[in-house]
Amino acid sequence: MSAAGAIHPTAIIAEGAEIAPDARIGPYCVIGPGVRIGPGVELKAHVVVDGLTEIGAGTVVWPFASLGQQPQDLKYRGERTRLVIGRNNMIREHVTMSTGTEQGGGVTRVGDGGLFMVGVHIAHDCMVGDGVILANNATLAGHVTLGDQVVLGGLSAVHQFCRIGRGAMVGGVTGVEKDVIPHGLVFGDRARLQGLNLVGLKRRGASREAIHALRAAYQMIFGGDGPLAARARAAAEAFPDQPLVAEIVDFILADSQRHICTPGA
Repeated sequence: MSAAGAIHPTAIIAEGAEIAPDARIGPYCVIGPGVRIGPGVELKAHVVVDGLTEIGAGTVVWPFASLGQQPQDLKYRGERTRLVIGRNNMIREHVTMSTGTEQGGGVTRVGDGGLFMVGVHIAHDCMVGDGVILANNATLAGHVTLGDQVVLGGLSAVHQFCRIGRGAMVGGVTGVEKDVIPHGLVFGDRARLQGLNLVGLKRRGASREAIHALRAAYQMIFGGDGPLAARARAAAEAFPDQPLVAEIVDFILADSQRHICTPGA
C-alpha cells in the first residue's frame, strides 16, 4: 500500500480506476473501472463509486454513499454517461448521485464546496452549483438546475426541469414544482414565494443599498398588475445599475420548462 496505507486492504479497486497517490480509500469501499479520484479525496468506508465518475480534489465521502450508478430512468439503455463532482465537497452517509442520460446531455455535474447531508439524492442530468447546502433527505429529480449557494431544507423535493436561482432558500418539507428566483425564499407543501432570502444576502456581503433596491424591485415584480415579464422588465429599467435586480430579471425572462414560483395567497 502506497501513500502511508491510503488504500485499505479490504477495499476493492477495479483495474482501470485512476486514484491520486494521496487519496484515502477506507475499508470495504468498491471502486469501478471508469472512476477517477482526485488528490486529497477521502472515502471513509463502505462507499461505492461506479460508472464514469470523477471526484474532485479534497472531497470527503462518508459511509454508504453510492455515486455514479446508472440513472433511475427507464429510457436509459446503458449509454456511457458521466457524473462529475467538484472539489472540497462533503458528501454524507447514504447520499446517492446518478450519472446523466443521453437525452439530458450525458452528464450530472456537481460544483465545489457543497454540503450534502444524510440521504440526499441528486438525479440524472442535474446541474448543481458551488457552495450549496442540501439538508437531510433533500432530493432533486432529473434535469434540475441549482445555482450557487442554494440551500434546501430537510425532506424537500424539487420537480424535474426546475431551476432554483443563486442564493435561494427552500424550507424543509417543501415540494418545488416551479422555478425559484435568485435569492428567493420559498416554503409550503407546494412551494410559494415568501419573500427574499435576506439572511443569505447579508451573509454573502450584499450592501444595504443593494438589498433596499432588491426589495423594491421584488415589490414591483410580484406586487403589481400585468404580465410577469412586463413587470420584470419595468423593474430592470427602474434599477438599471443593480446587479442583483438584473440577476432576478434575467432569470425570469430566460427560457424554461417551468413557470416561476410566485407568492401565495
